Amino acid sequence: MGIEGKVVAITGASSGIGRATAKLLAGQGASVVLGARREDALVEVVNTIIEAGGNAVSEATDVRRRVDLEALVRLAVEHFGRLDVIVNCAGIGPISRFDALDVDGWDAMIDVNLRGTLYGIAAALPVFAKQNSGHVINVVSTAGVQIVPTMGVYAATKNAVRTATEVLRQEAGPNLRVTEVSPGMIATNFGDGITDQPTKRMIEERLGPIAIPPDAIARGIIYAIEQPPDVDVGSIVIRPTAQG
Repeated sequence: MGIEGKVVAITGASSGIGRATAKLLAGQGASVVLGARREDALVEVVNTIIEAGGNAVSEATDVRRRVDLEALVRLAVEHFGRLDVIVNCAGIGPISRFDALDVDGWDAMIDVNLRGTLYGIAAALPVFAKQNSGHVINVVSTAGVQIVPTMGVYAATKNAVRTATEVLRQEAGPNLRVTEVSPGMIATNFGDGITDQPTKRMIEERLGPIAIPPDAIARGIIYAIEQPPDVDVGSIVIRPTAQG
C-alpha cells in the first residue's frame, strides 16, 4: 500500500496530466520513468524532479512506435529493477466536424490515442506477468461519456481504449490491476493541436472559465496506485464541478 518505492512509467510526461502526475508521484517517493516526443521538455521535467530530491529517468518516446514503448519499459527494469505501474497518458485531440475532412487528424488520433495505448499495454504485460504484479492505468476522456459535435473521432478513440481497458481488467486475473481515468475539461495545451479555427475558438471559450488544473487528474491516478494490492479501482471520472 502507498506510493513510496514504486516504479511508474508515464507516457506523455512532458506536459499536462503526464507532467503533473510525474511530479506528484516523485514527490511522494515513487521512481518515475518518463516518455514523450519532446525530449527537451522531458529532460526539464526530469531535472526538476531530481533537483527536488526525487528519482526520475527519461527516454524519448513516440507512442506510435512499438519499439519506443518497449524501450521505455526496458529502461524502467534496467534502471530500477522492476516496473509497478504504466500510465498510458499520451494523447492528442485535433478535433473538428466530420465535414471538415481532417482525415490526417483522424489517423493521428487513432495512432496516438488508441494504438499508442495498446503498445504501452503490450510492452508492460510481459514484465507484469514475470513479476506476478502490475498496474495498467489508461487515461481516457469524458468526451467518450458525453458525446458532442466535433468530438466524433477523438471520442471514438477514447471509447475504444475504454473498451480495451475493461476487457483487460476481466482478463487480468488476481495479480494485475487495471484502471481507466476519464478527465473532463482540464487546463492543458489540448487546444494547441486543433487546426480547425472555429473548433479551436469554441474549445478555448468552453475551457477558459471552468477548466481545472492537471494536478486534479494526477491526484486521481495516485489514489488508484496507492490502494492495497487486492483493491482495483476500475474507473475514475474527474471533471470540473461546473462542467455539464
